[in-house]
Amino acid sequence: MDKYMPVKLSPAFKDYLWGGTRLKEEYNKKTDMQPLAESWELSCHKDGESRIAGGCRDGKTLSEYIEYCGRDILGKNAERFDYFPVLIKLIDAKTDLSVQVHPDDEYALENEGEYGKTEMWYVLEADPGAHLYYGFNRDVTRREFAEKIKNNTITEVLNRVNVKKGDVFFIGAGTLHAICGGIVICEIQQNSNTTYRVYDYDRRDKNGKTRPLHIEKALEVTNLNKAPEIKKPSGDVLAECKYFRVSHMTVSGRSRLLMGEDSFAGVIVAEGNGKMLYNGQELSLLKGDSYFVPAQNNSIDIEGSCELIITKI
Repeated sequence: MDKYMPVKLSPAFKDYLWGGTRLKEEYNKKTDMQPLAESWELSCHKDGESRIAGGCRDGKTLSEYIEYCGRDILGKNAERFDYFPVLIKLIDAKTDLSVQVHPDDEYALENEGEYGKTEMWYVLEADPGAHLYYGFNRDVTRREFAEKIKNNTITEVLNRVNVKKGDVFFIGAGTLHAICGGIVICEIQQNSNTTYRVYDYDRRDKNGKTRPLHIEKALEVTNLNKAPEIKKPSGDVLAECKYFRVSHMTVSGRSRLLMGEDSFAGVIVAEGNGKMLYNGQELSLLKGDSYFVPAQNNSIDIEGSCELIITKI
């Protein structure tokens, strides 16, 4: 087995009550789960690991694959992390997600036993009139924040943003937010599953139960200042922080994905189809496919007509 060969991944699926069917219908996800809210495409998290799809390690978790090949396939930048640093998801919001916030590393490690969650969103699909919430529309006090939660009027002070396909949002830890209905996104985040919900529309699951809220913790970690201006990406780089660097590649004919010993790459096919060429072998690329490309001093040729979301650390 070539330890530097790109490997296709099979995701872990989540059937949260706000999900839909678009990941199956438009992104080629194969599952009987209904609804399908999320596919965890590149994941070593205990709550849902992606697995190797095909080859001699077929069915093994990504963690098992990394252990088998050796941590050098993650690249030199991974040495500063004592865990696999990122988690990549596709999310189909048929209806609104809860209004929520994620803690930073310090708070999460002390209170949850895992790292915090900074994330970014790349909008893959957006219905006409679709919107999301990103921070507050003005500065608020902790007392006002608590009152708005208690009175179920929190959306009155949220920063509502209309969205379209191709929009990018960087959601730092402590930013109150909500993805709303009619949106499909690719989310790149820290490898964490810690979420504090403050408002969930009094929704009930199939058993008639509401989901738990985490108001006291949210009050401790939420940034109460007015949301900063949303910056549009410069060039092909969509977002960059100490946890990840995300770029967009448009392939029309033939392009080259440059690799190095600094980082692996997580590759998501956002649109179109094509093939990945490596060491005389061809790997198909279809909309919704996810690949793990080990760190290496090499390049990968891409042929076809497609758009890729590429994550490195």
